[in-house]
Amino acid sequence: MTLKSINPYTGKVIQEFETFSDTEINEALENSVEAFDEWIRTTFEYRKKLMLKVADLLKESNSLLAQTITKEMGKTKAEATAEIEKCVWVCEHYAENAESMLHREAVATDAHMAFVQFEPLGTILGVMPWNFPFWQVFRFAAPTLMAGNVIVLKHASNVQISARAIQGIFEKAGFPSGVFQNLVIGSEKVKDIVEHKAVKAISLTGSEQAGAEVAQLAGKNIKKTVLELGGNNSFIVLEDAEIDKAVEIGLKARMQNAGQSCIAAKRFIVHKNISEEFIEKFRKAINKLSFGDPFNMQSDIGPLSSKKQAEVVTQQVRKSVEMGAKVIAGDMPEGALYPPTLVIGVKPGMPLFEEEVFGPVAPIIIAQDTEEAIYLSNLSNYGLGVSLFTNNLEKAEELIPEFEDGAVFVNALVKSHPRLPFGGTKQSGYGRELALNGIREFVNVKTVYIDKFQDIRTDKKRTAISMGTPG
Repeated sequence: MTLKSINPYTGKVIQEFETFSDTEINEALENSVEAFDEWIRTTFEYRKKLMLKVADLLKESNSLLAQTITKEMGKTKAEATAEIEKCVWVCEHYAENAESMLHREAVATDAHMAFVQFEPLGTILGVMPWNFPFWQVFRFAAPTLMAGNVIVLKHASNVQISARAIQGIFEKAGFPSGVFQNLVIGSEKVKDIVEHKAVKAISLTGSEQAGAEVAQLAGKNIKKTVLELGGNNSFIVLEDAEIDKAVEIGLKARMQNAGQSCIAAKRFIVHKNISEEFIEKFRKAINKLSFGDPFNMQSDIGPLSSKKQAEVVTQQVRKSVEMGAKVIAGDMPEGALYPPTLVIGVKPGMPLFEEEVFGPVAPIIIAQDTEEAIYLSNLSNYGLGVSLFTNNLEKAEELIPEFEDGAVFVNALVKSHPRLPFGGTKQSGYGRELALNGIREFVNVKTVYIDKFQDIRTDKKRTAISMGTPG
């Protein structure tokens, strides 16, 4: 069996990859166990040195790596360059802070000494998507490796050039053999790997269906998972918001990476009193966007990941129109190219309201007041993030607990940040990436309780205050 890397803009095959045999998969997993036995004994200082070298290599190769991303999944060159820069940031962040994040924590008890220490688990499987082929891997890999774990990566089938490049960077930086391995496999092999005794935990970023299947397998085998799944983020514009700023940020929030982002703004919920002005300004802004060749620096938006993905988005729009919505900007796609599109009259029950739309389509939903805006925002099976636009920051703080999402960004687009935990609620998944929370997901939180006895030959009294009760 082979995996194909296809340029979505030209439709041409760039490269084909022979998938690993069962023997090769088992060898890789066994190698990871051997590598962990050595890697766990390394110091934070040693890991830091290697991770900073990774950051340097990413900087040095930014242009070439960005070109790989653009060819392989259609992201514009500017966005691909920014993706590599963000990978540098996360590597440097964990290189500098991992030791303090995982430093043992003293706890006051009746013991002579008690503390909590954080120890790596072993081999962690990363199942990663194609939409951010470098960032998704590095935001998982940097904290996981700095914590002392080793990684086997199952990357998306259509970005194997990126996957190979990432492994090459870790190898060139000096990471020992077996610490980071890319498995050239299709999704049908994930089950066997999850169930393999070498794998101690799994991190998956992908579809709701893929997350549910992996979670079920992991649960059956008593293995921890972190799931970052789909999103249907709301972008709420209240009556007192600065409309021009909301349009500017909203355009970026919806159209970045051609709308192929779990945290993209996917439902624009606008207060009725400003809806006409917002819609008209958003329409004009969308019509100014250019889309086409992702290598053309004048292109604001490149193609979707494939012609098939463009067809999926087309059906979501068409079905919503049949149910009463109206397209006021945009047109039909050509191959994998999908034009920036604005749709009004969107209501609950329509695909553009209920489903995650992985394409540059902005649906407008009208809310009668703030309360309805919050209700409509929460009326979703997903709960990744929400953007709230208002000039009343005091009121915004009061509203934050009413949202069911994993993140609320006020007067800003939802984004991932190395210093902030990232993850969702409901069918957007569970667990957190990034920040302190992220590096502590794949560690053994070990309780240590040390008591002290005086020499029983001279004094049989315990020095501890209390014996306590076991259990």
